[in-house]
Amino acid sequence: MPKSGKILGLSIIIGLWSFQYHPIYAQNEQQPNVLFILVDDFGWTDSGIYGSKFYETPHIDNLARTGMKFNNAYTASPVCSPTRASIMTGKYPSKDFYTDWFGAPQPWNFENHWTKNKPLIPAVYSPNMALEEYTLAEAFKDAGYSTFFAGKWHLGETEEYWPENQGFDFNIGGNNKGAPSTGNKYFSPYGNPQMEDGPEGEYLPFRLAKETASFIKSHKDKPFFAYLSFYSVHTPLMTTEELELKYLRKRAKLNLTDQFEPEYANMNRTTQAHAIYGGMVEAMDNAVGLVLESLEKNNLLDNTIIIFFSDNGGLSTAEGSPTSNLPLRAGKGWLYEGGIRVPLIISWKGKIVGGLEKENPVISMDFYPTLLELAGIGKTSKINELLDGVSLVPVLKDPGAAISRKALYWHYPHYGNQGGNPGSVIQENGWKLMYFYEDDRTELYYLPQDIGEQHNLAPSEREKAAELKNKLMDWLQETQARFPEKRK
Repeated sequence: MPKSGKILGLSIIIGLWSFQYHPIYAQNEQQPNVLFILVDDFGWTDSGIYGSKFYETPHIDNLARTGMKFNNAYTASPVCSPTRASIMTGKYPSKDFYTDWFGAPQPWNFENHWTKNKPLIPAVYSPNMALEEYTLAEAFKDAGYSTFFAGKWHLGETEEYWPENQGFDFNIGGNNKGAPSTGNKYFSPYGNPQMEDGPEGEYLPFRLAKETASFIKSHKDKPFFAYLSFYSVHTPLMTTEELELKYLRKRAKLNLTDQFEPEYANMNRTTQAHAIYGGMVEAMDNAVGLVLESLEKNNLLDNTIIIFFSDNGGLSTAEGSPTSNLPLRAGKGWLYEGGIRVPLIISWKGKIVGGLEKENPVISMDFYPTLLELAGIGKTSKINELLDGVSLVPVLKDPGAAISRKALYWHYPHYGNQGGNPGSVIQENGWKLMYFYEDDRTELYYLPQDIGEQHNLAPSEREKAAELKNKLMDWLQETQARFPEKRK
């Protein structure tokens, strides 16, 4: 279904700018497929390959061994919708005011909200990804790809803004919901208006994987862009009885207990020991395995780019606090590393050297230019000017190469449901400066020596703090960011 009000369609682009083809990896006769796997609330250390001793994730671990693993990958936001928008647009979400999760209370509703006694009124945000955005899906669709979406969308309040109107030919389960909150939630009947119910008791991650595998099989003869966006491992915390029992036994065998430490007014989990969450993680990993198996069975692994990513850090300070992000500080809803640093694996059999780990800082806006270049479908100069992400192709081609980029920024002018306060961040050359609006507080960390952000260097490194704060404020002004306001 075409977008109404679309500004950047391919026909318009061709009329205004020349289309440039960049055959970086693409075969002359067949363009590569893309499988983008996005997990919800999946923490940096929630898989074995990233350090978990409790959760079992053999398929994710194997994908990392055959692909490139990034240790300093970031989301554009500590909450879901802004990051999801940044993947689709290649832009900082604050530029278009996509700064909070879509559906969060607006300032005019906060008098009856849990933040009504906070000193700041959060900034107004845009609750729909605009139809004028030229999405990553549209770029692939205009290049002749079949485009498929399954799972959590959460980028628009009404159907007008859902996947089928943002570049996807198929939409299985994507709507305005940020979690499976209708029907039996993670189990069928789901009550999802964009997906038929399965057999009673069917588990949602397996259903989404089967839908994706079916799409791959039926479209194996034409280039496709498949976007599998799990609702897992977001709350509600629900798994199969078999997996819950498995992790209860494992927890007891390892003599694990629930442990927490203070994080301002919240308590932050410091042990991975939650049996239901463990089951959710393993089920999601098994679902990933089903989709990867479909690629192998259909002889597509050699010609499919695979991305594995999360939309924000693991949930560790609220809503059941099911996981720990240690050695990172805090988690989802916070601007500390636990809220924004996530796992990233990029794999392409025979094209990307497997088993390598990269320390280059990368961020969710980078997928847009990277995938366009890897697929060889090209991009116009106009689109290039709009993007904030940089292509990771130099590193993927040459493991010894570096990524040329400026500083990274975050702007979250809201109170997180998980305890985080309104703030903005700049990270440059390992230095991370955080500015909090409530009390005009500045924190400065040098991440290569303090990944857990335990030593605030702002008092002793005043010159560096002032330099970074000036750059941060300049960027906020340039992007016309919206700010929280003091209560009168």
